[in-house]
Amino acid sequence: MRLTRRGRILVWAVRALALIILAVAGVGAWLYQDLDDNIGAADIDDKLGGDRPANLSPGSKNILVVGSDSRGGDNAEYGGGLDTMQSDSLLVMHVPANREWATVVSFPRDSWVRISACDKGDGTASAPHHAKINEAFAIGGAGGGVADAAACSIRTVEANTGLRIDHFVSVDFQGFKGMVNALDGIEVCPERAIHDEKAHLDLEAGCQTVKDEEALGYVRARYSVGDGSDLGRIGRQQEFMQALAGKAQSELASPNALYGFLQSATKSLTTDKGLAGIQPLYGLASELKGIPGDRLTFLTVPNYPREADVAADKANVVWQYPQAGELFTSLAKDEEVDRKKVQAEAEHPIHASSVRVRVLNGTGVPGRAATVAAELRRAGFTVVGTGNAPETTRTAATYPQGMGRQAEVLASRLSGTRATQEADAVAGVVTLTVGADLDPDGMR
Repeated sequence: MRLTRRGRILVWAVRALALIILAVAGVGAWLYQDLDDNIGAADIDDKLGGDRPANLSPGSKNILVVGSDSRGGDNAEYGGGLDTMQSDSLLVMHVPANREWATVVSFPRDSWVRISACDKGDGTASAPHHAKINEAFAIGGAGGGVADAAACSIRTVEANTGLRIDHFVSVDFQGFKGMVNALDGIEVCPERAIHDEKAHLDLEAGCQTVKDEEALGYVRARYSVGDGSDLGRIGRQQEFMQALAGKAQSELASPNALYGFLQSATKSLTTDKGLAGIQPLYGLASELKGIPGDRLTFLTVPNYPREADVAADKANVVWQYPQAGELFTSLAKDEEVDRKKVQAEAEHPIHASSVRVRVLNGTGVPGRAATVAAELRRAGFTVVGTGNAPETTRTAATYPQGMGRQAEVLASRLSGTRATQEADAVAGVVTLTVGADLDPDGMR
């Protein structure tokens, strides 16, 4: 199946769900136990702690899907030098309570976020810090356990999005290759030759069928293709998985091919206990299959290069606010997302560095304004001064006429904070009055 450019319809790891949807209908009951035994079940309930986002939409589901870039076992040949599990791709699928639509949001692995404190699975714990979002999986997986790796990713995603994660699915490299091979490969049509040492890939330009390590290298290649960005790789992975899913639909009539495909698919999966097994996955698949194609939305969290805020950082991206915050809020409230609207609103980002902020301490706690100011500078904002204000319980961002958008960028990074225009606000500056409700460590 020839690959075409269809925008950013993500899914590197959503294949774990999509392919079950496509194939499970043809499986007889006699195979259930065999396939069940392939699926790993990880107990994460006691690893997530109690400080989690509330479920604002009972009946809906948020499923974290991780493409596991483990270097253990058969995967050891890819990227020697890595001594722990890696998160190659990360996304959240939101399934609403009414099951009439669904939204899949991809997080670029170069997203610069606050990594939560996590149990590393080796008897030690990590401290909160800022890094690429995929580092959470590696930190939790330091001891080699998928449950610990997934728990750290869940904690980090929940803290940065406000979404409560209900389930997780982890998919590894080897299962991906098995699925491609069961279909006798997938046709790709690179416009230019690709030679990527890190991905172990050498492809000439033009259409050709890839399988085994070539297929894996094609979806992993980054620096030698296009602009070398992770966003470019996401687009290529999305196209590849669309082609794989389409070919699976049309060519898995053979029982032997179907069995081999499902064996590879299920062996690549590790899930939480609530999703482990063919029956719960089949139940989820049945719900998703009824969703019309035009109401299944795929998008990447709005972002821009962090270099715009921190000149020295040329390697990472930051999420674009208030667009990212509005996206997460919509999903938390179980509201359908308009992809075109999200993309249109993200076309002209306001960088944090362009927002001039004055920080006032309204908590009565000495030094709080300085602490918050330091966090804002770390996030790229331009802090022009600090001071004191009458004590208040609620944090507020006030702004003069013409600075509403800048104020929204700031307020959306502070949970529960509203931006309000004031006639006597200082010209050219957004004033942040810190109240007792603001936790400096909880700033996005």
